[in-house]
Amino acid sequence: MRFRRRRAAEAEQAVPEPVPVPAGPPAYLVLDALGRKCPIPIIMLAERIREVPLGQVVAVQADDAAARTDIPAWCRMKSQTFVREEALPQGGWAFHIKRDY
Repeated sequence: MRFRRRRAAEAEQAVPEPVPVPAGPPAYLVLDALGRKCPIPIIMLAERIREVPLGQVVAVQADDAAARTDIPAWCRMKSQTFVREEALPQGGWAFHIKRDY
């Protein structure tokens, strides 16, 4: 009985962790490549980045670990700016790319 009361008291005192706020501009276009394997996230990005106005951001959501290296490398090869990578709550990442040309 004492254990239950102590556990309930600990639960009441527990403070939820703050939800991280993404840094940088919001995405103009979000591409959902979750569940798709390499090279599909890159192909989707290459096909649709021209829909994004210059200076705006496209976000590619992917859960294939290869995307963590492939997307920044593609940005370097294509002279686009890799803005950031953020973890998604459901798993995977959102990769933010600013269209420079």
